[in-house]
Amino acid sequence: MDFVEISVHTTTAGIEAVTGRLYQEGVTGVQIIDAADFNDFIETGSKYWDYVDDDVMKLADCETVIKAYISANEFGNEILLNIRRSMQELKATESGSESANEFGTLEITLENINEEDWANNWKQYFKPFAIGDRILVKPEWEELTEATDRIVFTINPGQLFGTGLHQSTQLCIRQLEKYVAPVNAKHGSPVNAKHARPETEMLLDLGCGSGILSIIAMLLGAQSAVAVDIDANSIEVAYENCNLNGVERARYTVMAGDVILDEELQEKIGFGIYDIVVANIVADVIVPLCPLVYRELKPGGIFISAGIIDYRADEVCDKIKEAGFKIVEITKAEDWVSVTARKG
Repeated sequence: MDFVEISVHTTTAGIEAVTGRLYQEGVTGVQIIDAADFNDFIETGSKYWDYVDDDVMKLADCETVIKAYISANEFGNEILLNIRRSMQELKATESGSESANEFGTLEITLENINEEDWANNWKQYFKPFAIGDRILVKPEWEELTEATDRIVFTINPGQLFGTGLHQSTQLCIRQLEKYVAPVNAKHGSPVNAKHARPETEMLLDLGCGSGILSIIAMLLGAQSAVAVDIDANSIEVAYENCNLNGVERARYTVMAGDVILDEELQEKIGFGIYDIVVANIVADVIVPLCPLVYRELKPGGIFISAGIIDYRADEVCDKIKEAGFKIVEITKAEDWVSVTARKG
């Protein structure tokens, strides 16, 4: 199997935060290059050496870089997309704080392959696949070889998180299958009323990435959706995927910005109007989101959260309950957890 070396450019102060997020996204090992290592060597180790090796000398003025290796296939691409988003979220935590630029640029570069080659090469491994009971994800460049009775979601993810391959995305899709109740456009009533679920008139997708969750929700029967991501590139990609799936643009609104800090954006999103809010992000973002999501939902509305590594699940559950929610279901896939809660 081929591997790609990724480098995250940070600072000495950012090492712990960056490595923690890399491990959370599925990286199993890292290499840290940091000028502080040179200083430590000079202070503690150089007395045992008659000269300093050239490789060690290079550390004297080096930029702090954390390196990791991912497989050069569709699973590696999903990890890379997750890491990109996670670094954007980490950078956003510095906005307006005294620790601005504490973590450096958090720029991500690739070695052994250029960005254009990577963007095209991984696609050869990305084939149509089923999720849950009703969804089939099909990349735009692939054709189905046989008929299916599943709902087909066609995607071109670009360089954004959200292809459906990650466990947390699949956990969310399975929950959407359970909680999205189609609306009969003519009569305004639930098509599948035997489950006694209120019809899903509006859904909010926080951290939408490629738009996969909000668009699938509309394919499942949600009347409309609002999607928000911190990466402005999400707007174009999500709308493109909306068009690919034949969803009317009038049903879909995509916005970009920091939903936690930007009060103007919060007002645009709206309060007390959503039947379902889904947030497939990370624990560090879900925790401060909980009170905001509670305000965005209608009474009895459903909050589906995911992207939670298992050892953070108790912490997230506590914050969800503190915000006023009642937890109705916890689902797991490998090391990932999804928490579904209802607004009282």
